[in-house]
Amino acid sequence: MYDVIIIGAGPAGISASLYTTRGNLKTLVIYNGISSLEKAKKIDNYYGFKDGISGEELYKIGIEQTQKLETEVKNEEVLKIEMIENGFSVKTINGEYNSKSVILATGSKKNKPKIKGIEKFEGKGVSYCAICDGFFYRNKNVCVLGSGNYAISETNDLVNIAKDIKILTNGEEAPEFRAENVSINTSKIKQINGGDKVEEIEFENGDRLAADGVFVAEGTAGSLEFAKKLGIITKDNKIVVNEKMETNIKGIYACGDITGGILQVSTAVADGTIAGMQVISYIKNS
Repeated sequence: MYDVIIIGAGPAGISASLYTTRGNLKTLVIYNGISSLEKAKKIDNYYGFKDGISGEELYKIGIEQTQKLETEVKNEEVLKIEMIENGFSVKTINGEYNSKSVILATGSKKNKPKIKGIEKFEGKGVSYCAICDGFFYRNKNVCVLGSGNYAISETNDLVNIAKDIKILTNGEEAPEFRAENVSINTSKIKQINGGDKVEEIEFENGDRLAADGVFVAEGTAGSLEFAKKLGIITKDNKIVVNEKMETNIKGIYACGDITGGILQVSTAVADGTIAGMQVISYIKNS
């Protein structure tokens, strides 16, 4: 049982870990994929670097810095976060880790594919959370859009609910997955059609597939997806927190770009500092 698991190794997550580890909390940082910071060619407006620094180098230095303090760091894809007795369970492709608290700091990554009809039918057949909305598709025909581990995880949440499930890879390679009511279609998607709600998927090759709902699960899950599944309040695709970086669920904090505000490294570091210090107080007083 960890005291805190931090999801994300950018400026917000690493800053939080520096405080929680130094505060003698058993800390685990889990990260995966390419950070938006790594994509920054040069950062020359950050304190202490008079000649600037690349985002990739700053990202690497941050991870090395917290590892030097003996923070445990794992490069694994997180699939799901669940509430358990006295804490939380974080499930990855490699295993399951339990903690007393969680800090969400994966940044404001966007998994919304550029497919015509996605935005039009959001809330009208297009969903981003199988656990949240699967109940409304009992014994119906649904599609899961994606090809990775996250898409498989979402499919597993629907297997015992939906009548028929089609995994749509949208041109990507088919994943290894077998279930009685699940099949895979690798064709490129042209658009999603319907009237008041989703009715069919139209492919670029002219084929059409009747569907009652589409669950979007491209790429990897981020803080926003985890938040929605846990019942954390969000607004305008951001996680709502107070001045202590607390969400509406006790023991879960969020910091960095996913909470909105000024999207800069300096503000992410400040958010992470607050989150880390607040988690120390939470653990010591609980």
